[in-house]
Amino acid sequence: MKKYLYFTVFVSGMTTLALELAASRLLGNTFGTSNLVWASIIGLILIYLTAGYFIGGSWADRSPYHQTMYGVLAWGAFTSGFVPFIARPVLRLASNAFDQLQVGVLFGAFSAVLVLFIIPITLLGMISPFAIRLAISDSRQAGRISGRIYAISTMGSFIGTFIPVLVLIPLVGTTYTFLIFGVFLTLVALGGMWISSGFKSALKYVWMPLVLIIFGVLWARGPIKSSAGQIYELESGYNYIQVLEVDGFRYLRLNEGQGIHSIWHPELLNYGGPWQQFLAAPFFNSAPYQPEQIGRIGIIGLAAGTIAHQATAVFGPLPIDGWEIDPAIIQVGRDYFEMDMPNLNAYAMDGRYGLVHSQEKYSLIGVDAYRPPYIPPHLTTQEFFSQVYDHLTEDGVMVINIGRSPIDRTLINDLASTIQTVFPSVYVADVPLSYNTIVYATVQVTDPVNVAANLQFLYEQGDTHPLLLEALQIAVANIQPTPPVDVVYTDDWSPIEWVTNNMVLNYVLFGDLDQIEH
Repeated sequence: MKKYLYFTVFVSGMTTLALELAASRLLGNTFGTSNLVWASIIGLILIYLTAGYFIGGSWADRSPYHQTMYGVLAWGAFTSGFVPFIARPVLRLASNAFDQLQVGVLFGAFSAVLVLFIIPITLLGMISPFAIRLAISDSRQAGRISGRIYAISTMGSFIGTFIPVLVLIPLVGTTYTFLIFGVFLTLVALGGMWISSGFKSALKYVWMPLVLIIFGVLWARGPIKSSAGQIYELESGYNYIQVLEVDGFRYLRLNEGQGIHSIWHPELLNYGGPWQQFLAAPFFNSAPYQPEQIGRIGIIGLAAGTIAHQATAVFGPLPIDGWEIDPAIIQVGRDYFEMDMPNLNAYAMDGRYGLVHSQEKYSLIGVDAYRPPYIPPHLTTQEFFSQVYDHLTEDGVMVINIGRSPIDRTLINDLASTIQTVFPSVYVADVPLSYNTIVYATVQVTDPVNVAANLQFLYEQGDTHPLLLEALQIAVANIQPTPPVDVVYTDDWSPIEWVTNNMVLNYVLFGDLDQIEH
């Protein structure tokens, strides 16, 4: 019986961590995966486990029986599997509220879903103290047995950290991940009852896995969200991916859906927004600068290929290397956004890693991987910008799309300050009718008047692509003062989460939510 008890502790620890990671995806699909969301999930689950340890220890002293512990385990497993079914209507309400930025509804829904985990996590937290009480028959072995049980539970937690993320969620989705762990742990509880108390004791709980399986067959499938125009959704190992089609335009949204990551139309190329402003970057070089001078382009944050589409249409089939960390997004780009240009090399890897290991030199390196509060810290530092500089040609330009709020430019100022420690000339240009700012940085010492001079030169040529002319006009009209060198982010110190969280919270609390443009 003791070996099965240890096995139970292992599976319970594995399920507890698996539920924590599945909870992050369950909530992340609607509320995002910022560190604020993660902190809320981890913090409250630790509180629930703490309550379970206290209650379990006390209960085990009052009723030190295997049957009692396995009954607690069965209810913890059953309620774990039931969580996504109870949460689904709340999350659908929240996803609609997120589209309209109804802050009160979002906070209420977020709190309600987190409350759902009180019962299963608290019950699972009771298992370790129960197991210690049952395993100790000689007080002289209390330390050794307690250490063994905690070690076994922790090893189970280690396994439970990887199974949902690497296997189950990409394979079957979040709901079935909850179900699989819930059903499996319920069967473990039934086995423990059978071994310790006989078949009749286990028979009382047989309905639990049956109910979970029935719910899984009848109601687990179906769309996670029901957004207007939704034609595709997928849970990958990195993101919840959603494709919408509205008035012939296709939009790529990720996780909670705030912000459009890519856009495509079979007949139109001008989408407004920040994407076309990447085209203006090479023309910060001295005039006359012609499109034919542009060589290879690199894009960190390829998404579904909007920038690559526009660059190919404007500059011709020059080679483009694009890095996107999520391979599922690359496939969605090919399937739904015609991201099949023969000149585009799409690499499923981290952008900084991919750039550092590239043997190429680029005329233009675009970074489109920022979206507050999701900004990878390692893409904001002096060391990263130095690596970009080293991979640019003599007339190369780096261009970055940065999100902002209408009341806070700290993020733009900090990044522009950091970039100026690497590049000799840095320019800041706001994108009209959006909360996006483009930062351009040139390898050569340049002057902002170059853009106007190149615009005039290209206009006089008569055959320049109209999208390029419009991008240059917008850049000329919206150049902002370059902030002074003040803060410098490094690989050792990059307080990006502090800045973005403060920006988002201030905007939610004090900004005009009705002004948001995507």
